[in-house]
Amino acid sequence: MLNGVRLIVVALGLLMAMSSASAFEVDKVAIDYHKFTLDNGLTVVVHEDHKAPIVAVSVWYHVGSKNEQPGKTGFAHLFEHLMFNGSENYDGEYFKPFNEIGATAMNGTTWFDRTNYFQNVPSTALDLALWMESDRMGHLLGAVTQEKLDNQRGVVQNEKRQGDNRPYGKVEYRVLEGLLPEGHPYRWSTIGSMEDLNNASLDDVHSWFKRFYGAANTVLVLAGDVTLEQAKQKAQQYFGDIPAGPPLHKLQAWVPEKTTNTYEMMHDDVPQQRLYRNWAVPGRTTEEAALLTLAAEILGSGKNSRLYQALVLKRQLATDVSVTLQPHELMSFFEVTVTLAPGADKTEAMQVVDATLARFLERGPQKEELKRTKSRIYASQVRALEEVGGFSGKAATLAKGELYADDPGFYLKQLDWYNKASAQKVQAAAQLWLSKGYYQLDVQPFPSYTAAESGADRSQLPQVTQMPELDFPEVESFVLDNGIKVNLAERTSIPEVDIALTFDAGYAADSTGHKLGTSSFTMDMLNEGTEELDVLELEAELDMLGARLSAGSNLDRSSVFLGALTDKLDASVALMADVVREPRFSEQDLKRIQRQRLARIEQEKSRPVQRALRTLPPLMYGSEHAYGIPFTGSGTRESVQSMTTDDLKQFHQTWLRPSKGEFFVVGDVNKARLQAVLNEHFGDWQEPDRPLVQKNIAQVPKPEQPTIYLVDKPGAPQSLILAGHLTPSSGDSDNLLLDTTNDIFGGQFTARLNMNLREDKGWAYGAYSFFIDAQGQKPWLIYAPVQTDKTLESVQEILNELSQFKGEQPASQEELQEVVNSNTRSLPGKFETASAVLGAFLDSERFDRPLDYPETLKTQYQAMTTQDIQEKARQAFSADALTWVVVGDLEQIREPIEAAGLAEVKVLSDD
Repeated sequence: MLNGVRLIVVALGLLMAMSSASAFEVDKVAIDYHKFTLDNGLTVVVHEDHKAPIVAVSVWYHVGSKNEQPGKTGFAHLFEHLMFNGSENYDGEYFKPFNEIGATAMNGTTWFDRTNYFQNVPSTALDLALWMESDRMGHLLGAVTQEKLDNQRGVVQNEKRQGDNRPYGKVEYRVLEGLLPEGHPYRWSTIGSMEDLNNASLDDVHSWFKRFYGAANTVLVLAGDVTLEQAKQKAQQYFGDIPAGPPLHKLQAWVPEKTTNTYEMMHDDVPQQRLYRNWAVPGRTTEEAALLTLAAEILGSGKNSRLYQALVLKRQLATDVSVTLQPHELMSFFEVTVTLAPGADKTEAMQVVDATLARFLERGPQKEELKRTKSRIYASQVRALEEVGGFSGKAATLAKGELYADDPGFYLKQLDWYNKASAQKVQAAAQLWLSKGYYQLDVQPFPSYTAAESGADRSQLPQVTQMPELDFPEVESFVLDNGIKVNLAERTSIPEVDIALTFDAGYAADSTGHKLGTSSFTMDMLNEGTEELDVLELEAELDMLGARLSAGSNLDRSSVFLGALTDKLDASVALMADVVREPRFSEQDLKRIQRQRLARIEQEKSRPVQRALRTLPPLMYGSEHAYGIPFTGSGTRESVQSMTTDDLKQFHQTWLRPSKGEFFVVGDVNKARLQAVLNEHFGDWQEPDRPLVQKNIAQVPKPEQPTIYLVDKPGAPQSLILAGHLTPSSGDSDNLLLDTTNDIFGGQFTARLNMNLREDKGWAYGAYSFFIDAQGQKPWLIYAPVQTDKTLESVQEILNELSQFKGEQPASQEELQEVVNSNTRSLPGKFETASAVLGAFLDSERFDRPLDYPETLKTQYQAMTTQDIQEKARQAFSADALTWVVVGDLEQIREPIEAAGLAEVKVLSDD
């Protein structure tokens, strides 16, 4: 609709026509929006949401890998990278000005049909964001040099190596070629081939941009603290002079029809056998795609799904199974994925899959499971729309609707399809499309556009002179009848309440006489039912309520989380109380989780990062320390195999008790109602007879010299470098200064480490340093997955960067100010969601900070000096204390590392 205003509201007649069995009311998630088109063809969608002083800026180009040609693949994704490397009027690192103003949720992605760029910025920085986005749309090519092309080509190739190096990382290539015929534009992976990337010339890149990155091929969405008048003025100012681009032919749909089933087998370095079965089905804007999404959810999403019950719970032929519909513009992929249990018979498993599918096609879904699925989909949409930006918030939702369906509110049509879908319609769609062959492993005249003669001032970046302040919610605290403390931050932006009940336990509690991994095993088992409800009944109840319930542990805390819709709070908390107070702990569930956990441990050993995180902590802390364990929390094969229900009950009775618990609540509920609900279900919970136990987290001295441990991964195209040593606790008074010091060295995209190994050398897709929070000494880790032939050189560069940072090239005032600006100006947007506020509360409790701690951050940051940073770097970081774990092809990396004499070199076994 040109220069029009539209309010999405479901008509009263439509609501009256809805079946009384409808799972939800569509108009509850309607978004007010305005849509207009500039004279050059740029479509602009605007949504006002003034709950936080931030604006989501989302730019979607209708170009993806499907617009490429065989022999020239990977261009769309390569261009995504080049768009972050400066424009004609700002030839610098794209992230830097955004870090300065505290942007959040900032990224760019590429897929078959589109390339998008998005960020949340303070509302006072909207001009800067629009200047930057429009500058790279209309003023880019003069800044795209051969040097930049060569550099980003190397980065993308390392990203491809990193993906290929993961277990099952090469499956997508086979599925696309096996399912789709020659000539289909989805037949190649978005990242492209190494050969095509090597052959990409500067002329090729320039031609790609000129063809596809015009204003008429683009959707701009502004969502958040912005008005329609502002949006119109600023869109014209910054984008109005950008050319429309040439007319484009656009393929509307192509669902290839397979008449026979095809099967392919491939070998890869994976820990378990996994089966993929794919059908080609209609594209994302069709009603069939919605109906098939419901079918996929019923067949293979969650523990109550048919295939999960049949394969995992009952026959235990698989450790995991999923059924998904992956939607795209020309067609969608309907995929069944089965990860076989060790020793399971593939033929038997696929017979179960075939029989389950056949029964579904013959009888269709049951009324109750269809209703649960609709409720779950609706609840997911409610939660996604809490955010204005990001990967799935309001801006992305509106952009997808406009880009693919010429309707920003298309998601409402999809929800209505889900809502009105009958069992018969779901069955008919499944019968039509899933009875076809599968692969197993697996135009209109172009409008006349004119560009404006003038636009934004391109001589300099717009100056951001004002920044909004963080308005962190106030907390009300009270105590339940049995003494459990409750902390509440009331937020009414969406009708949901998020609750965390956290206990002073965690992985460290295993050291008080429990088997390694008991903490995480116990919390996993809380998800498996109560004394009254088995695992399927529990999940069915949660689906009916639209609630989320989970339990888990970190190093120091074990927690149970509930996300409840406001009008279902009482019933949802009742389920939470049953899970916490009366867990099922059945022998049958234990055996199943035990097998899954053993498979998970083997998966961890096959993934370079997780393999290193299992190996490094015991080397830093020592095997007797409470933290000297795999940081994955899964335990060891021996401890898991010996786990019994008595072990779990003992841990539960010792650690999950009122005196060690505390509630944190954020959402749409007042104190009176919350107090009544929690007292009803937790107020009479009494202390067990077991004595209280205290954890002992001892201090560990730094090693006197470094050691490099090598772990063999034969044939790996990358080496995973992980190095670290211990630093003071996250609760230390200087913790923020230490974090800031790390941010400058390696904690952010523009930090020294990543600028060296990724942007300068092109040896890695990304290289960073970070901390893992802990009440005791916390580990400082350096992470760099690098191409195999640059392993030693990368280690040397890391050491050089650390030496220079501590010595001749300490942190500059510019570096410090950049980090301070980024970290303080991002605060208002950082705590937009209830889960973000809840996470801050949990951190404050864990590290003995006041609950309004985030409000103190700006003052702390602004007091820091470069002298503080240099002193902290010299004090806290030590190359001589580093313990290194390098996972890679020993045949290629061992000899150069040993010959370099950097440290004592040892080879670790697979365990």
